[in-house]
Amino acid sequence: MQLCYALRRGVYYPSQRDAFGEMPPKQYRAGYLAKVKKMGFDTLEVPASYDENAEKHAKELKAELEGAGLAVGCVRAGGPVIDPIQGPKVVARLKQAVKYAAWAGATVVNTTCVTPATEPGGVGSDRRGERVSQGASRLASEYEFERTAAKFREVGQMAADLGLNMSIEVHQGSIADNSVATNHLLDLIDLPTFGANPDLGNILWQFEQPEETSEAAIVALAPRATYWHCKNLLRVHIEELHHTLFIRVPLPDGEIDYRFALSAMADAKYKGYVAIEGVNIGDQLTGDAKSAAYVRGILAELGE
Repeated sequence: MQLCYALRRGVYYPSQRDAFGEMPPKQYRAGYLAKVKKMGFDTLEVPASYDENAEKHAKELKAELEGAGLAVGCVRAGGPVIDPIQGPKVVARLKQAVKYAAWAGATVVNTTCVTPATEPGGVGSDRRGERVSQGASRLASEYEFERTAAKFREVGQMAADLGLNMSIEVHQGSIADNSVATNHLLDLIDLPTFGANPDLGNILWQFEQPEETSEAAIVALAPRATYWHCKNLLRVHIEELHHTLFIRVPLPDGEIDYRFALSAMADAKYKGYVAIEGVNIGDQLTGDAKSAAYVRGILAELGE
């Protein structure tokens, strides 16, 4: 297993820019990338570029990271592929993301199928900590699974032809929100290069009470994993309001047992990226270095 940095906060002095999942501006990146390398990361997760200069941008980024001893590990994209309004554009962008990944030298494209809230601002629209969650698999029909699988199979075959794997991220607000639903979707997609991203944090925070344990989810999904987001959370349950709040913390400090999870992935012979999904407030580099050291220590114990 290799460490991949799925950064979530990009503030780095003197830049105050904090665009989700994006590195600091290029003029500040030399020192930043040196720090990321020193933290023990091998690769980074990056968003795709969709403009007419995407190929040029991808190749320049590849060269920049290689100069720092790093590489693009994963390109992320996704959205509601079967939504009647957004779906066609999402599929087109996902195909562009696959091309971008190939240009950038990535090995995997991570996607989601999160749907728009059916009642924005209504109960369950935040998809975190309530008794209901809009877009959850428990509300979906088999037809939705079949149509989603058909779209992903089309893009997944394109990725496979370019030598890339794909992963469907277990994510709240989507039909792939737990191990059973995700495995069912993968059965329908039916491509050996299209697997799961068993993001345990997204299972933990979707409902007031998680609908499955992290241990059960990782054991069920590890054999089919092609990428893996790792983040951790502390739950603050307000029983009287039937609501749970969450605080993102470094991997050793939260409620998900990543010693168990890493052991399950090792037992399943997983050889992909352990993508540390960074903290999003405060000194993220110190917090994420703590997560990286924790993972490296456990992997060493496991002989990985």
